[in-house]
Amino acid sequence: MDGGNGDMTLAFELAALKELRSPDSVFTDARQWTNYVGVISEKPTYVVTNFTRKHRIRQDFFSGPRSREESLENIKDQFDSERYVFVGTEPEDEQLAEQTGWEYVDVEAAAEAAEWELAPDTKPQQVEQEQREDWP
Repeated sequence: MDGGNGDMTLAFELAALKELRSPDSVFTDARQWTNYVGVISEKPTYVVTNFTRKHRIRQDFFSGPRSREESLENIKDQFDSERYVFVGTEPEDEQLAEQTGWEYVDVEAAAEAAEWELAPDTKPQQVEQEQREDWP
């Protein structure tokens, strides 16, 4: 992924981050060419926190108890950058980026551009386990 001069804020939708083989390595790499990097999600805060702790990800921001739209708007207000890039997985993610003034990049395109590995296809029992982890 072309980070340009490094004056960028990069936000990952949690679902996009889960599609990457090594989310911690992705964050380490992204820190080389971004100013700020973090995770947003509609899921409860503890779900994002559990995922980032499990993968030893240090994020500069997270969505907290607010909508993804509000999160992207707040991040843009709080973190001064020339570019704001949102990595997602769904057409709704692209629409959200457009509504909030962020550039959108699909996780597969981002992975290809940045030479990140996608996770192998998730098996049904893995999805079921992740869903159980989302519950308190």
